[in-house]
Amino acid sequence: MGKTNTAAAAAPAAAPSKLQPAAADLSSKFPKEWSVRVNSRAVGSTNPIRTITDAIKIDKSSGKSFISLALGDPAACGNHMRVPDSAVSSLVEVAQGCKHNGYAVSSGLPECRRAVADYLSENLPFQLSEEDVIMTSGCNQALQVCFDVLASDGCNILVPRPGFPMYETYCTYLGVETRGYNLLQEQDWEIDLDHLVKLADSRTAAIVVANPGNPCGSVYSYQHVAQIAKIAEKLRIPIIADEVYAHMAFSGHTFVPMAEFSLSVPVLTVGAVSKRWLAPGWRLGWIAVCDPHGILTKAKVMDGMQRLMQIRLGPSTLMQGAFAELLRSTPQSFYENSLKSLEAGADLCYQRVKKIPGLDCPNKPKGSMFMMVRLNPEVLDGIDDDVGFSRALVQEESVLVLPGSAFRVSNWFRIVFALPLPEMSEAWDRIEAFCNRHQKPAHANGTLY
Repeated sequence: MGKTNTAAAAAPAAAPSKLQPAAADLSSKFPKEWSVRVNSRAVGSTNPIRTITDAIKIDKSSGKSFISLALGDPAACGNHMRVPDSAVSSLVEVAQGCKHNGYAVSSGLPECRRAVADYLSENLPFQLSEEDVIMTSGCNQALQVCFDVLASDGCNILVPRPGFPMYETYCTYLGVETRGYNLLQEQDWEIDLDHLVKLADSRTAAIVVANPGNPCGSVYSYQHVAQIAKIAEKLRIPIIADEVYAHMAFSGHTFVPMAEFSLSVPVLTVGAVSKRWLAPGWRLGWIAVCDPHGILTKAKVMDGMQRLMQIRLGPSTLMQGAFAELLRSTPQSFYENSLKSLEAGADLCYQRVKKIPGLDCPNKPKGSMFMMVRLNPEVLDGIDDDVGFSRALVQEESVLVLPGSAFRVSNWFRIVFALPLPEMSEAWDRIEAFCNRHQKPAHANGTLY
């Protein structure tokens, strides 16, 4: 048997340590209950799309497969919408090379920023440099940084209505007001410039211009982009150009970058690989400061953005390392085939919606991957508005569309036309059956809208 450590066994219990005076007096200064407080900005943050879709219940007992026409994620729309093989190869090569496993400078890898600058400069009257570009974790972070650097408490930012709802979400979190300028449905969703001017004041920090547009599928003409630039120049307000759908314009239409007019007005252009290269999960975006006259430079906007990225950090260095090769190796046929597929989907949806009671699509999409459909609740029994329509449709037909209320317009809904044609045809068959079933007798005489 081993010997017992009698010294250890006989050791007296350690006396409790004596609290320092400040620590001993804590009980009189603090409550006995836990006092945990959540940041009010966090509680006040909402994603309108998620708020609406999370409240919609799907009846899985219907026996019908679920079809979503709501999610703007091309990677989730089937094998016909895949990133180019060359992009995958370049990413694999970068990963195996083990040269991009560490941190990058806060504004992004120089070679990646240089590639973005060259890519954007192909359509501009001047040459951007890598010093004009900051890499971000997708277009969403790019937008957040732009809002954060330009606007402070008490400022406002002008955003499109209908428009991407996260503009308002980001600004609300920052304590910045958003003012929605109208888009003119009767003019192919062009900006109502008179309304925009009325909304602007001395506290307006920026104008957001989304082109090609989400949710309307609009693509602005050269003349209209020039008009927007002229108004912004007169107002002396910089533009944040949301061009995540850049070059995604259908036959007969041409994408015109806002920065083409940055000799007149300073432009912060944001973009990403998420849509044109069909890879939103790669989380690689950018901000390009298009400011030939140095207006934003004088205001230290780039310096501010670099400081913001020092505390937020940027995208994966693997993605950054692969981007230059992605640009070089992606064949033109990839872009053409993607657009051809999207345009076919837009054509199908536009033709189908015109034949359905209570629905109307005044504007055939010119680009992006979205279409806005107008709803007439008076034609449909038991349907009060766009939210009610979306809820009933998914419950009865297992087809999900996004209510226009998420985009700040009522009695419209948005659909994504990036799915395979057979799946979209099935979705429209169900939507048509739903509307026929709910059609009020008084409107069953052939009046569709």
